[in-house]
Amino acid sequence: MSAEKKIPPEMFDPKCNMTPEMTAKLYDNWSGYYEEEIITQRNCRAPRVCAGAVAKALGGSDRGKARVLDVGAGTGACGEELAKLGFTNIDAVDGSQGMLSQAEGKHIYNRLICAFVGPNRLDIEADTYDAIACSAVFAPNHLKEDCLPELIRVAKPASVSPAGGYIIITLREEYLYIVEDYIDKLEPAMARLQDEGLWERVSRDVFKMYEVEDKDGITFVFKVL
Repeated sequence: MSAEKKIPPEMFDPKCNMTPEMTAKLYDNWSGYYEEEIITQRNCRAPRVCAGAVAKALGGSDRGKARVLDVGAGTGACGEELAKLGFTNIDAVDGSQGMLSQAEGKHIYNRLICAFVGPNRLDIEADTYDAIACSAVFAPNHLKEDCLPELIRVAKPASVSPAGGYIIITLREEYLYIVEDYIDKLEPAMARLQDEGLWERVSRDVFKMYEVEDKDGITFVFKVL
């Protein structure tokens, strides 16, 4: 695959304000180059870190039976890492059909759902997943805090699955402080949902070298109540 730079310059620009449809179209056009540029060239660690956090959260649960939703699954980078760890019951949701078409060829997902993840209700039953993985999908022009209640809705609460019901979110740490949609919004929304008794934060871990650039990443783990 060509090493020519294909990343749309506005894709991760905090100063740009794009609609979900605009972002999806950029991903459709970029889908054939995404993994070469982000995973191979930039060595983005988010999929691996997020998948590892899912495995840690579920502990001794049977990974072959645990139902996992890969949110903003893209080409399936996080799904592949989950599969390496023994997870086989994985679904994917993403707003870009082009990205999902790339993921489909990997044969790691049971169901692929093309939909924008936000406050809208997804075509998923409540209390479905033991874990929800959000790898690198909280970024400029991507998911906002208004999607969190919907993620909680489709995760299994403690009353249904005491061992499951986790939501794992991995992102570049600086986005919390430079992206207008997240500044004084994302973490306060997370705290508010905890105050409302919908979930509890298990951990908030910062890690080095999110990508080849010397930028930190951060992983949040929440247990749905």
